[in-house]
Amino acid sequence: MIGGARVHLNRWQQTAVAVGSAVGALLDPRRADLIAALGETTGKPAFERVLERMKNSPEGRAVLLERPRVISSKVGHAWDLPENTFGAAYARFMGSRNFSPDDRLPVRFMETDELAYVAMRAREIHDFWHTLFGLPTNLLGESALKVVEFEQMYLPMCLLSVVGGTARFNEKQRMVFFKHYFPWAVQAGVRCTDLMCVYYEQHFHEDLDDVRRRWGIVPAPNIPK
Repeated sequence: MIGGARVHLNRWQQTAVAVGSAVGALLDPRRADLIAALGETTGKPAFERVLERMKNSPEGRAVLLERPRVISSKVGHAWDLPENTFGAAYARFMGSRNFSPDDRLPVRFMETDELAYVAMRAREIHDFWHTLFGLPTNLLGESALKVVEFEQMYLPMCLLSVVGGTARFNEKQRMVFFKHYFPWAVQAGVRCTDLMCVYYEQHFHEDLDDVRRRWGIVPAPNIPK
């Protein structure tokens, strides 16, 4: 999924893919393939910075060395953990939505194996962040998480996703997002630890509230109906 599917693009081809993906993603934010391509073709400088931070972190270096994958065969044991644990919360999140960790798209446009892995890791831990921040998977929740992701990684794709998402809000959603979710997401993304340097799988067995406190994570606000 990381190495064999990669495609080498020259600068003009990268620009063409980026522009085409951006236009397509704005027209249809549900196109995960276009969002993925946009993230890869515009995100190289951001992923390079993330890679350096991971190399400077003991836990991040362990992730780079062992290259864990968030796929069913590697995280399936989370379904057997005690209810209060981070792993069990992740399993509930996935099971309640009938999601599979195997559904993530491969990385195609990263130049090196290291950058391809970092891009894949960012893609695969997305649902860990949903679990930790307590965000739903509707348009509001996904847009809020993209704000957190931007604060953590400075990926241009995250900003475009927020623009595309908010453009599709109705009046009530827009009010809720900018009154409750957006200011929380900006602060939450800054306050927490460097989440790309966390070896999540080694913390599955730990209490969810404990890992949230240790990583400085403030869950999303409860929005009054």
